[in-house]
Amino acid sequence: MKDFKIITWAGALLLAAYLIAQYNKPLPVNWAPTLYYGDKIPFGTYILHNQLGALYPGSKVTRINAPVYNALHNTGIKGNYFIVARTIKLNKYDYKELVKFVKAGNNVFMTAFNWDGFLTDTLQLRTQAEYNKGNVALNFVNPTLGRSTYYRFQRDICSQYFSRFDTAHAVVIGQNTLKHANYLSLAFGKGHLYLCANPQLFTNYSLLTPQGANYASKALSYLPVSQNVYWDQYQNKDIDVDQSPLRVIFSHDSLRWAYYIALITALVFVIYEVKRRQRIIPVIEPLQNNTLDFVTVVGQVYYERRDNGNIAHKKITYLLEYWRTKYYLKTTVLNMEFVNALAQKTGIDPDFAKQLINLINYIHVQPKVNDQELIELNKAIEKFYSQSR
Repeated sequence: MKDFKIITWAGALLLAAYLIAQYNKPLPVNWAPTLYYGDKIPFGTYILHNQLGALYPGSKVTRINAPVYNALHNTGIKGNYFIVARTIKLNKYDYKELVKFVKAGNNVFMTAFNWDGFLTDTLQLRTQAEYNKGNVALNFVNPTLGRSTYYRFQRDICSQYFSRFDTAHAVVIGQNTLKHANYLSLAFGKGHLYLCANPQLFTNYSLLTPQGANYASKALSYLPVSQNVYWDQYQNKDIDVDQSPLRVIFSHDSLRWAYYIALITALVFVIYEVKRRQRIIPVIEPLQNNTLDFVTVVGQVYYERRDNGNIAHKKITYLLEYWRTKYYLKTTVLNMEFVNALAQKTGIDPDFAKQLINLINYIHVQPKVNDQELIELNKAIEKFYSQSR
């Protein structure tokens, strides 16, 4: 049992040490281009989402998790509408409601890796990437916003461009060093629709660099300051952050597996402990003390036989044996010399010692002992026991 407890505690300590080590282990950089507004990884959009209020002072930022048609149809919302997603796919009804929203004097900014649906067919949008053409850089067509030196970015985050678009309707406001358009503006009524082929330019990775922040601020400066800014979650399939207490554990592979191992270990331990380690020990009643019963039976036998002499002689024999073993007295001759020795060693009164010896000598030679003599002998012996030391 003791060894098992030691093993259990040792295992628990090792598991705790493993969990602490895994929790504090630096995580590898996650380069997944999630474009999720809550992600602080390089290609998340946490910074952009949280800086919209600074880019458009006084604006209220609202997240929308519904199709464009549901978000705009008869809702009366006004302002700037942002869609930053891996794939943007609008159907006919979404597109018509979006154009209606723009014509009313609102502005929409859209950027994605992939473009699909009725939007691409109507605006004739196609995208490609500049492969094996060196480090492609970007700049704005407007000389007021453009720089003498192009904006250069690492990890090919600006290699994509619009290879085809409606040239009769779209205006190029940004292009790369190969004169390929990456940023378009389309006017509808009183508003504009802005399309960018490089969503990673608006991620944390880019915005944490001086030129990345400068490029994004100029690109978004085409949208005027409005009272409301709407961030579309639906196109990027963003969901609300998990509020479970175990979200940290389940968000890391190592902690998740450690959690599963701990549960399985606890389950095995419980199943093992359900089985008893030994058979039930039967309850054994302790042996009864029959001494009193024995004395009662023996006394009853002597009482019925009326053999007072035998009882008296046995009591005298036991008393003499007591004197010999405790006080080391010779009981061969019970005379005055013995009386003095008895009184001296036991501490009893010499007169009582003499009376007791005379009574013993008297009864010892009597062939028969009556009840009164036996009672006197018993009282004298009990008195000796109570007064002796």
